Amino acid sequence: MRNEKITPLYERLSRDDELQGESNSISNQKKMLEDFARRNGLPNPTHFTDDGVSGTRFDRPGFLAMMEEVEAGRVEAIVIKDMSRLGRDYLKVGQVMEILRQRGVRLIAINDGVDSLKGDDDFTPFRNIMNEFYARDTSRKIHSVFKSKGMTGKHLTGTVIYGYLWDEKREHWLVDEEAAEVVRRIFSLTMEGYGPYQISKLLSEAKVEIPAVHLARFDEGVNRTKPVKDPYGWSSSTIVNILKKREYLGHTINFKTRKHFKDKKSHYVDESEWTIFENTHEAIIDQETFDNVQRIRANVRRYPDGWGEAHPLTGLMYCADCGGKMYVHRVNNGKRDPQFTCSQYSKIPCGTLCGTQHRIRAEAVLTLITDMLRAIAEYSKNDRAEFICTVQETQAAQQAADISKKRKRLAAAQKRAGELEKLICKIYEDNALGKLPDARYEALDAQYAKEQDALNAEITELEKAVTGYEQSRKSAEKFIALIDKYENFDTLTNTMLNEFVEKILVHERARKGSQDTTQEVEIYFNFVGRYIPPALQPVPLTPEEQEELRKKEERKDRLHQNYLRRKANGKQKEWEERYNAKRKAQVEAAKAAIRAEDMEKGIFIPVSQLPKQEPHKATVSASAAI
Repeated sequence: MRNEKITPLYERLSRDDELQGESNSISNQKKMLEDFARRNGLPNPTHFTDDGVSGTRFDRPGFLAMMEEVEAGRVEAIVIKDMSRLGRDYLKVGQVMEILRQRGVRLIAINDGVDSLKGDDDFTPFRNIMNEFYARDTSRKIHSVFKSKGMTGKHLTGTVIYGYLWDEKREHWLVDEEAAEVVRRIFSLTMEGYGPYQISKLLSEAKVEIPAVHLARFDEGVNRTKPVKDPYGWSSSTIVNILKKREYLGHTINFKTRKHFKDKKSHYVDESEWTIFENTHEAIIDQETFDNVQRIRANVRRYPDGWGEAHPLTGLMYCADCGGKMYVHRVNNGKRDPQFTCSQYSKIPCGTLCGTQHRIRAEAVLTLITDMLRAIAEYSKNDRAEFICTVQETQAAQQAADISKKRKRLAAAQKRAGELEKLICKIYEDNALGKLPDARYEALDAQYAKEQDALNAEITELEKAVTGYEQSRKSAEKFIALIDKYENFDTLTNTMLNEFVEKILVHERARKGSQDTTQEVEIYFNFVGRYIPPALQPVPLTPEEQEELRKKEERKDRLHQNYLRRKANGKQKEWEERYNAKRKAQVEAAKAAIRAEDMEKGIFIPVSQLPKQEPHKATVSASAAI
């Protein structure tokens, strides 16, 4: 009977093998395997080849096709030049050999003297380990070459990011003005308060080419040969990636990824392992804008305020008592009057995480910021030298107080870390001597290890903060330059807010329920922290003013007591019902006007105005019905 089985002759050549000369070439391997099959009378020799593929990978097309023949039971024997042709991962090679043994397939490695028909070769496992070691050693040498090149400040990647192009020698990045203008626009829109999705929508509507399409025009980019469904289809993830790239500051950043010699896939590493070379090419974005954008992106998401727009103060407002973020919401009285409240207050059970709402009108905060910036600008123009002096003094005083707290906490954390080390050693000795049961030891060890990890992370952050303070202080000159950048502060834009304001802390009102009361608001500016110009510094009250204030507070107390009595006897409720009935038509008319404006803008559409549709009739198969 004719033998229908085949004898795969498997050849593989990797890029590293090419360096060893013609002996490993595909043509040489084919000739050697054909001669061997012919001399030994092996049936139907068939070539399976992988050219230019690493032996650490086992998704090689030729190898997979050969293993399909094995699984189908159509293979008599497999012939290879040596065991390294099969692969350079000793565990995977061992698994393949076991599969061949179970299928009754003969394996022959000519140069290594391996023939499974003659029995197991005890040296084969060691040979496979050495083959893997070769791949590991080659990978280490290649990594060393890349490391040496990367440490010189040269770009390790052969591709450029959107906004740059290679020079003629492909050694330096040059600014691509067309794309750079788009990058600047993306950062500018972020400073104005737009989110990644909104920016991507604006760019798509403006028919701006996506980075892949733009780079492909210059024969650059990893996707230059792939077809594009929509050349203007910007995605929010693309915007986010652009906003993160420090390369736009003019820096070269190497070693952001790492490959393993087996899977050949790039894996992102922690930012602390990056190597940054500053000012290696022309910058597109300045440092202040980049830092502000990162701060904006790290804050709360810019939810709409109920009228279809994100409020400019979103992400800047914080509760002074609990530290929680403050969110904007609309009132339901027929007025467009956005207000901020503490997010922690409303979390169930209400009032447990933060005792009060800390409610404040957004317009009041914007007015306060405008007045303060206007006063700072006027002070800067009238007495420049004194202004610079007060800014520097304020900055130094705040930093000194802050760093003093960090130093104390650092000392306490380091002391506790030392104590934990002693405790861990002590319980280990007690367990080894039999004084502490294993179960108790494991519980204590896990508890101490958890605390130790948390302390080590905190110590690292504190040391960075202390070192950063001692090496470079916040620049008061940058704040002064920012003040000089604007001629007036009559109109406060989103960009100005994000450039000037770092955060705003809102305290609770001095008297809740009273319209005529005080509420402390702390404004912290970028670069200098909390700074109050002399014109807005609190002034001590005169005895007459104090007496006037006392009488006013007493009157408020009396009115509040009257309110409580009316509430108890039901008179307050009756008055509110009459008042609300009188104002109802007025309020409803104001709400209708706002609703009409929002509908005209397309912010929302009432369900009653949606087009009528008949219910769809679904068909159910007989098997599903059963």
